[in-house]
Amino acid sequence: MKKLAVIFGTRPDTIKLAPLILELQKHPQFFTLVTIATAQHRTMLDDVLSVFGIAPDYDLNVMSEKQSLSVLTQSLMAKLDEVLGKEKPDMVIVQGDTATTFTASLCAFYHRIPVVHIEAGLRTKDKYYPFPEEIFRRLTTHTSDIHCTPTAKASKDLMKEGIKKEAIYCTGNTVIDALQIVLRKKKIADDPVLERILLEEKKIVVVTTHRRENWGEPMKNVCEALHHLASGFPDINFVFPVHLNPVVREVVQPVLSGIGNVHLIDPLKYSDFAHLLSRSYFVISDSGGLQEEAPSLGVPVLVVRTITERPEAVRYGAVKLVGTDRKKIVVYAEKLLTGKKFYRTMSRAVNPYGDGKASERIVSALLYYFGFSKKRMKEFTPRAVQQ
Repeated sequence: MKKLAVIFGTRPDTIKLAPLILELQKHPQFFTLVTIATAQHRTMLDDVLSVFGIAPDYDLNVMSEKQSLSVLTQSLMAKLDEVLGKEKPDMVIVQGDTATTFTASLCAFYHRIPVVHIEAGLRTKDKYYPFPEEIFRRLTTHTSDIHCTPTAKASKDLMKEGIKKEAIYCTGNTVIDALQIVLRKKKIADDPVLERILLEEKKIVVVTTHRRENWGEPMKNVCEALHHLASGFPDINFVFPVHLNPVVREVVQPVLSGIGNVHLIDPLKYSDFAHLLSRSYFVISDSGGLQEEAPSLGVPVLVVRTITERPEAVRYGAVKLVGTDRKKIVVYAEKLLTGKKFYRTMSRAVNPYGDGKASERIVSALLYYFGFSKKRMKEFTPRAVQQ
């Protein structure tokens, strides 16, 4: 039996690791789990844990107000060092591109513990965009022993960087697993404002923006574009869960408050947001995760960024990079709202990110790695590529 330490700290990495934790729990004859929440995000993390019924074995509670990345990294390293020294796991599992991910992988390396990196291989090739995630991804790659990639392109990019093919497993993205689990479990929104919006017959456009690169003028441009669209399409509900960061709110509120069909709401519980996404007509966002989730539901995405580490959906046509130019955002949003052919092309495009079985494939890869199985897992391939 092998002891696996699963380490997470933010809402996105917890969402993506939750289905893997649930899948690993089905194999107690092979694995014991130690779940470690760093609580890099506090409230949003607790919501996700509640949705999936996960109670972490350790809660390191590293979050403090206005802490710098340097201070956060120091705190993470000190607390993780203590836990890993005590538990001595046979493997550490991390996900994505957070400070928790990178620091946990480095700490595991110091303890000579093998690392599994979930959602490995994403790249923009610009170390400052997105900041600091791009560097967290690259550094985690080179402390990891198993690389579970979401797509074949991510696998190829890792091999270009010198990662051996036998260490790479293309599994698809566990976020699709998580989304399917939540949509099966829950039908009605907890948030009363959202429930009222979902019950209306109007089309819904979901808007999110929070990334550091978009703070200031770029984010203001997005909000001004939304103001223009809301005025031109009064029968459309624009739903904007506004990030709690004051830097974001100070831009969003002055431009968009008081517009009848623009609903500025607090960040939603994950289950509520999943149902909102499933009811939406399209999405305007700078989020990475939404570029994966929305295409799996046939929901087009306009990405308000100039570059993405997830280019596959752009290639297949489910996602369009529009940047933060106000006029360009308006042009493509209007095309989706008025052009049936354009909308149909995006909404019916291939989802390249998963089929809901990524967690099963990762467990299969771990069984193979530890010698519990002699059969290497079958790689994930999107349906359109298989045909």
